[in-house]
Amino acid sequence: MLEVADVLRRFGPAYLAQHGVSLLPSHRRAIADLQLCRTPALGGHQFRCDACGKELFAWHSCKNRACPKCHTTQTREWLRQRHAQMLPAPYFHVVVTIPQELRALFRANQKDCYALLMQASGEALLELARNPRYCGGTLGILEVLHTWTRQLHYHPHVHCLVTGGGISADGSAWLPVRHKNYLVPVKALSRLIRGKFRAWFQKKRPDLAVPETVWKKDWVVHCTPWSAGATAVLEYLARYAFRVALANCRLLALDEQTVTFRYTDRETGQRQHCTLSGHEFIRRFLQHVLPSRFHKLRYFGLWHSSKRTLLDRARLALQLGAQQATPAATSSTAPCAGQAKRTTRVVFAGAPCPACGQGHLRHVQEILPAMIRGP
Repeated sequence: MLEVADVLRRFGPAYLAQHGVSLLPSHRRAIADLQLCRTPALGGHQFRCDACGKELFAWHSCKNRACPKCHTTQTREWLRQRHAQMLPAPYFHVVVTIPQELRALFRANQKDCYALLMQASGEALLELARNPRYCGGTLGILEVLHTWTRQLHYHPHVHCLVTGGGISADGSAWLPVRHKNYLVPVKALSRLIRGKFRAWFQKKRPDLAVPETVWKKDWVVHCTPWSAGATAVLEYLARYAFRVALANCRLLALDEQTVTFRYTDRETGQRQHCTLSGHEFIRRFLQHVLPSRFHKLRYFGLWHSSKRTLLDRARLALQLGAQQATPAATSSTAPCAGQAKRTTRVVFAGAPCPACGQGHLRHVQEILPAMIRGP
C-alpha cells in the first residue's frame, strides 16, 4: 500500500532543496520523521520463529503527530481516559469556521490565531449556555482544531463536542438544555465568538492589520444534536482527536511527477480523485502540520482539569435525578475494547508465527537506531 512516506521519500529532497530555507522547523521535522517511520533507521526488535526459523523485524515508530501510521496506542489510552469523564447526557456537535479573509493571517500566525479561536469558541459557548433561557449551567466542552478540507486545502475550523446540559452554579443539580435539539442560538454564538476573538486579538497582536469586513460579516457556526449514546460519541471523538490530514489508505497512485489520492465530494457524496504534482502535494500536506507543542485538543467547562469536582457533582446529579443513563451510555466501555481488537497486533515474543503458524516468535535482539535525532 502506498504511504505518505513514499511521497516524501520521492519528492522530499527536491522540495527541501527548493524551499528548505523558508520551511518551519516543525515542517522539516515532519518530513524527516515520516520518511524514517518504521524503518531500520529508527531501530527496533528482531524476532525469530522457534519452528521454521522465519525472522521478523518490528521497527520503531516516529511518533510525529502528523504521521498517518502512529498514535494507535495513544488513541486507545485517550479513549480510556475520556470514558472515565463521559456523562450520561445528550451531546451536541458545534463547528466554528473562520471567514476566508482571515486564512492568510492564520497561516502566518498559527500559534496565536489558533489558540485565540479555540479560546473564543469555548468561552462563548459557556457564556451563552449559562443564560437560563438556554441551559443555566456550566457545560462540558471538548474542542479539536482542524485545518484541512478533503482536498487538503487550508481551512481552519474547530470541532466542539458539547454536553446537552450543565451543572448549576451551586453544583447541586443537573440542568438539561431547554430542547433536546437546541443548544444555543447559532447567530448569537457566531457574533459572540467574533467579538471575543476581535477583542483578544487586538490586545495580543496590535501589530497586525485585519480587514474591517471580517468584523462585520457573520462567522459560520453549525450546531447539530448528537443523538447516539456515549459509545458512538467516544468513537467519534477518537476520529477527530487523532486524525491527520491524509490517511495512507486514500493514496491511489504515485509516479515520477504526480500523486493521486481519493476524497469524498461534500456536495454529491461521490468519491473523486485529485492528482497533484509532488511539490504541490507536499505543500498542501505540510500546511496542516501544527506548530511545535501546540495543543490541538482543549477542554472547557466541566471537562477542564480545574473542574473535576464539578464534573463529579454533575455525574452524581445525573445518576440521582430523573434523567437516568441510557443503555447506550452505560455500556460505553465497548469502544476501548473494540478499538483494541481492530488495531494491528504488534509482533512480540511468544506470539504465534505468522509464517508457519506452528512455532512461536522469540526475541533475538534489540536493534539500535542507525542515527540519533535531535530534539
